[in-house]
Amino acid sequence: MKNLFLLFLAVTVSQAMGQSLTYTIDVTQNTDTFQVFIDVRQELPKTTKVFQFAATAPGTYQTQNIGRFVSGFKALNKKGKEIKTTFMAPNQYEISKPHKVKSIHYQVAETFDTQVSSYPVYMMCGSSIENDHTLINAHTVMGYFQGNQSEPLKIKVIGNPEWMTGTALEQEGEYFLAESFDHAVDSPILSGNLTRAETKVADTPVRIFTYSEQGKFDSESLLTNMKDMLQASQKFLVKLPVDRYTFLYYFLPNPSGTTGAWEHSYSSEYVLGEQEPTEQYMKQVTDIASHEFFHIVTPLNIHSEIIESFNFVEPTPSEHLWLYEGVTEWASNILLYRGGVTSFDEYVKNSIAQKILVNENYFDKSRSLSELAARSFTQEGAKQYGNIYYKGSLVAGYLDIRLLELSNGTRGLREVMLELVDKYGKGNPFSEKTFFDDLVKMTYPEIGDFIHDYIQNSEPLPHQEYLNKIGLNYTREGMKIQIRKMVNPTDQQKMLLEVWSKNLAL
Repeated sequence: MKNLFLLFLAVTVSQAMGQSLTYTIDVTQNTDTFQVFIDVRQELPKTTKVFQFAATAPGTYQTQNIGRFVSGFKALNKKGKEIKTTFMAPNQYEISKPHKVKSIHYQVAETFDTQVSSYPVYMMCGSSIENDHTLINAHTVMGYFQGNQSEPLKIKVIGNPEWMTGTALEQEGEYFLAESFDHAVDSPILSGNLTRAETKVADTPVRIFTYSEQGKFDSESLLTNMKDMLQASQKFLVKLPVDRYTFLYYFLPNPSGTTGAWEHSYSSEYVLGEQEPTEQYMKQVTDIASHEFFHIVTPLNIHSEIIESFNFVEPTPSEHLWLYEGVTEWASNILLYRGGVTSFDEYVKNSIAQKILVNENYFDKSRSLSELAARSFTQEGAKQYGNIYYKGSLVAGYLDIRLLELSNGTRGLREVMLELVDKYGKGNPFSEKTFFDDLVKMTYPEIGDFIHDYIQNSEPLPHQEYLNKIGLNYTREGMKIQIRKMVNPTDQQKMLLEVWSKNLAL
């Protein structure tokens, strides 16, 4: 009875608190600037003096300093009188009497059309307002009171009432509901003249919303091209670890910055060039979607405490970037091969040979994956960051081969990833410091040597040795690499190639 009473009390208190902050984002007044109004429904503690804007955001691995885009910051009391605030560079405002605050008003410039001298914000992680649409990544528009990062909140977007809106957030009337500031940042909002399509992958609803400036792309055609990838993903994962998923696509003809995609727990967002929708380009778009969709495994369900409770104030790298991005890139490629979407020749050419050439000729191959993570937030480290998708993917692929070899073909990286999902899962982070040791304990002692050599350090990658393990010949002459199946493989090589080429039975 005591436990039931405490549970009832906790629920009652939680319900009474409700959403203590309500954000209203007006995108109608200026096509370059968001007008933001925050209604503070409960009295803030006197110690809650700092209003924080994001220095970075999860999964971006770049310094953004959103405070640079903010102007006209005001804190008002219940009579509408201004309370003294002080700007604390680069991303904070100090409020002299926080317990008197009833509302916050400020403007924040969109990142797409605002020129900055350093640390440009990736377009897929940014914000935009035009006459026919708006793209809102919450960390570029919203801030939070330090100490209230985990509090629930409401978001209202004032735009054209005829616009369609796509987001993974639940909606209640005119408000979008977020469990916390982190949840809001994890759920971008795209609103405007959009198209929509919907399907199901097993029992999971999947929705697509698309803005295409010149009308060359629409959600139905994107879904048509994506269906095989979605089915291959479901086959690879057996069961999707999410109960819903949303794709947000934004196409523009002349992008002014870095384009690409950004993963989230229940959605992914894409800012891409509006080229002609040729078969080749549509395949490229689908390949990108395959990568982002696999993030439902990591970091959504497998991540350390650094990702679980994100530090928006000071960029804090996780050593396990190899897992979040390298393994994801490997999985997004090989699931298409194992699912019959791409051929053997396509896979070894684009996902092995090409990645070897890029790693060795366009990046500093002496840098370990751990070092790429540690320096990812620095301007110098950002130049090498892209190699996580090449070297990181190669290392993940060789880890898969090593696991298959040690288990005699019964357990590869796919199986280990699914075991990790069961062991950890959403809301249960692994230890940043002990994860490598924990991974070795749940696999094989030899994996410790692999981690030491190819993740924590930068030993030359064993291309020929590892591909030979699964019955593949690797030859190279300058910039030309050939990977072919052996004519007379051993029984062990033949068996490993077979299980490597298809999804194993659990």
